[in-house]
Amino acid sequence: MRKKLLNITYKVVVPAAFIGLFFLIWEIICLSGTVSSLILPTPGETFKAFFTEGKLIMQHTGITLLEAVCGLACGIAVGFVLAVLMDTFKIFGYGFKPLLVITQTVPTIVIAPLISLWMGYDIKPKILLVALTTFFPIAIGLADGYRSTDTDMIDLMRSMGANRWKIFWFLKLPNALPNFFSALKISTTYAIVGAVISEWVGALGGLGFYILRLQRMYAYDAMFATIMWIIVLSLAWLMALEIIKRCVIRWDKKEN
Repeated sequence: MRKKLLNITYKVVVPAAFIGLFFLIWEIICLSGTVSSLILPTPGETFKAFFTEGKLIMQHTGITLLEAVCGLACGIAVGFVLAVLMDTFKIFGYGFKPLLVITQTVPTIVIAPLISLWMGYDIKPKILLVALTTFFPIAIGLADGYRSTDTDMIDLMRSMGANRWKIFWFLKLPNALPNFFSALKISTTYAIVGAVISEWVGALGGLGFYILRLQRMYAYDAMFATIMWIIVLSLAWLMALEIIKRCVIRWDKKEN
């Protein structure tokens, strides 16, 4: 019972206390006059703006989530294939891994205008940009998971007549799932950020597009409300992933 209470305290009470402290510091800064209230609205004004502009925020949320989900799905697929190739063909892993690193050295905000210029301003360049920002953690995480598989277990399965794909499916893939979910948490946050950044460059809708419009209107309270909503979406995705991970990786007590 005591262990359960401590677990709830660490996972619920402590994070809630830190969030409350964040809003308290924000309120104090606003009330102290350090920053003009026109530029930095109070938390109360931000929440009020969210309920006032809620309908528009939700409309643009649908567009951003569609871009993020489609891009993340493409990123997972590409990362999975690359990880399998790097594990199966060692020469491919040694040769391609530096190229993977190079793709991540180019800032997203720099490459986004080029992608929009090449592909237009519809949803396709947004999905591509999200995929480019999310596939790297998946590929590296899965490749490391495959590589860390116990060699004694691999030899045991081979002695029992298992071929390469059975070893992969029944041993390497389950072993890599903790790494996959850890990488997926990173990619999930990248997905929403990548979608918003791509909308800054050129879009007809989405939360990034809406933030730029609010900035030009000097509606900073609504702009902060939209930013806070993006944070809430990211946290909700992470919580959902944690639940899915606990349901999938039931055999690993460390993960649960």
